[in-house]
Amino acid sequence: MAECILIVDDDPVQRRLVEAMAVRFGYQALTAEGGDTALALLGDPQTRIDCVILDLVMPDLDGLGVLAKMRERGLRVPVIVQTAHGGIDNVVSAMRAGAADFVVKPVGAERLQVSLRNALAQSALEGELQRIKHARTGTLTFRDLVSRSPQMQLVMRTAEKAATSSIPVLIEGESGVGKELIARAIHGSSERRTKPFVAVNCGAIPENLVESILFGHEKGAFTGATERHVGKFAEADGGVLFLDEVGELPLAAQVKLLRAIQENEIEPVGGRKPIKVDVRLISATNRNLMADVKSGRFREDLFYRLHVFPITVPPLRERTEDIADLVRHFLAHFCAEEGKRIQFVSNEALALLRNHPWPGNVRQLENMVFRAVVLAEGDTLGPDEFPQIAVQALRTGSEPDADTAQAPSITADMTSFAAGIPEWAATVPVQSRPHGTLTVFDGEGHIRPLEDLESEVIRFAISHYRGQMSEVARRLHIGRSTLYRKLENLGISGENPDSDGEAVSSG
Repeated sequence: MAECILIVDDDPVQRRLVEAMAVRFGYQALTAEGGDTALALLGDPQTRIDCVILDLVMPDLDGLGVLAKMRERGLRVPVIVQTAHGGIDNVVSAMRAGAADFVVKPVGAERLQVSLRNALAQSALEGELQRIKHARTGTLTFRDLVSRSPQMQLVMRTAEKAATSSIPVLIEGESGVGKELIARAIHGSSERRTKPFVAVNCGAIPENLVESILFGHEKGAFTGATERHVGKFAEADGGVLFLDEVGELPLAAQVKLLRAIQENEIEPVGGRKPIKVDVRLISATNRNLMADVKSGRFREDLFYRLHVFPITVPPLRERTEDIADLVRHFLAHFCAEEGKRIQFVSNEALALLRNHPWPGNVRQLENMVFRAVVLAEGDTLGPDEFPQIAVQALRTGSEPDADTAQAPSITADMTSFAAGIPEWAATVPVQSRPHGTLTVFDGEGHIRPLEDLESEVIRFAISHYRGQMSEVARRLHIGRSTLYRKLENLGISGENPDSDGEAVSSG
């Protein structure tokens, strides 16, 4: 999902002009005719706003007043102020009030685009630095998580309720979806946030060392135990113990874990008496534990001790709204690490990433962005920086079916970035998709004429936007007069072209 820009101006003409430019740059746009309306939108938890373009001179609550109230309420959205009066006093006042940049009306498209890119890049970097700081100090909260997906918003609201209690939590989901981040946010939002957060990957512990690592051992308890070892339960005393991939624990360790949960005490290997511990337990698994219970691989009594407050994190392919934000988040992180100055991700690259199935989820996306940052030579990430995904997007299966073998097709999103695919990927066969497709080959296997493709796109756009010609022209990035001229040239006639709500019929 593209970043959302809020345009605040009491002049309707200026609002429309800036809105049109923002949409042309690939952003979403919201408008407000005054400061009070803008603050209401900024304070709405259901509305995600990434940047504000704010007029300084407005009746009632002016731009400086909006900046002051944003600072009072802790709203950290970057603001670009604009005014018809470009005096140095206005510039100084706006910058002191927290503005990220300053433009003079009427602002040119190139100047506004640069200003928006810089403000959003700076905001992403500041957000990433804050997340790193919170992660290191154990104070990561749900506000630090990158998501605008309705599914993930529901997950976070559920997890926030768990944070107010000491109830055992089981986080379920595929590998790489971010289960540990949810666990850390629960810890950082709870009363135990000043106490330790101890994470254990149960799948990475050798079977003969599970008890020692979890519960500790005394000196001389077994061969090689040359000194006393404090286990993870004791390390997490007073805080949170996160058992990642808890389904991988062997049955013998499951028995001792059940007793530790029931009695709030542990017995180190070779110890003479149990030790009391106060631990909040959060578990995570990518397995179907109920199926493991039925097969005898996981203890039923332990399952019900862990499965008190289940939280299921959806895979990335089911929350594609998060991909653009996650890409910018990782971009800021890796640019800081690698010393690169990449500030922009092209719409073609984002379309490519949104159409990928992401079997490795967020972890795979993170690694792909890291690789892209290393490959990039300019200030923009485009499809060329994601060659592996581009090839998979073109391949999308082993063989096309009989109905489509002679007329390969690609989705509308694919056509937008196909020009950016490296030459070595151009020969990869393309499988057709059942919905929203554009056939680029004729029945004899040759590329269709550009006029035919343009006609099909325009017809589809008119149908998709139900004859709203202004919307059709805006989405095709052409003027209405140009659209009507193309309709005439292509033999597509509209009923009453001056009426924006009329349906258009094929000529």
